[in-house]
Amino acid sequence: MGLVLFPGDDDTSSPDVSWSYTGFGMFRRWLAQAEGFSLDEMSGFGGQRPWSDVSTTLTPLLNHPDDAGPDLSSAQCAAILPRLQQIADQRHEGSIEPLLQRHIDDARQLVIVLQFCVGKDVDLLFG
Repeated sequence: MGLVLFPGDDDTSSPDVSWSYTGFGMFRRWLAQAEGFSLDEMSGFGGQRPWSDVSTTLTPLLNHPDDAGPDLSSAQCAAILPRLQQIADQRHEGSIEPLLQRHIDDARQLVIVLQFCVGKDVDLLFG
């Protein structure tokens, strides 16, 4: 069983991105690290640090229950998109480890899904 992030357009042919629950956790930890903090120190992830202490447009994605909670609106998707694209497009010197390559590929696929949500003005669903 895993997690799928997909547009709320009721079209099964729309783009999506999926992970195992463990994989999604690792992906979000990688994104948090790119933003300069550890997800494990944050409230809701075993730590005490409040989300108000960090400033990132990725917060709605990072501080979201795995497969419950509110959908992300197209406006939230639009806010997340530029920074996620920057992270996905960062250059990495030398060969890339397989796990890092997987995170980059997942970020690029999520960018496609977010662009679709913004373009169609639909929510991003977690399921």
